[in-house]
Amino acid sequence: MSSSKTYCDSRREVFTAQFENLDDIRVFVGDAARDSGLESAQIYAVQLAVDEASSNIIEHAYGGESLELIECTCVVVPGSLTVTLKDCGHHFDPSEVDDPDLTSDIEQRQPGGLGLYFMRQLMDEVSFTIVPGDGDVKECNILTMVKRKEGRG
Repeated sequence: MSSSKTYCDSRREVFTAQFENLDDIRVFVGDAARDSGLESAQIYAVQLAVDEASSNIIEHAYGGESLELIECTCVVVPGSLTVTLKDCGHHFDPSEVDDPDLTSDIEQRQPGGLGLYFMRQLMDEVSFTIVPGDGDVKECNILTMVKRKEGRG
């Protein structure tokens, strides 16, 4: 009888909500994606999705650069990466975001609204949850994105 071991690695890093930290966030998730066995194009997709999400957190959740925090957790298993971004900024409800108009001439489209669309196109799963605040603890947004190696579930 052969025994099968499943490798799992969880990494957590906290960054201040500043655009200069986007490179460090990309490196952090890129390393985790490589360690999970994702291919180069998939690693790039993960980095692009996380970059978009982090930029949106800085811009929209925190209203611009600040010393507020973005907590990034990567769970690495062979052939799969789960990235969770947590911020305690302005509440975000993805159901309030209209699907982007991809059919009109670019001059007639409303600006913005493509970030969530791109994240969903780049990743296999994208979900949002809100952690309610309690007393002195702020309400927080949790974005979870999963990327699987091609050919796997």
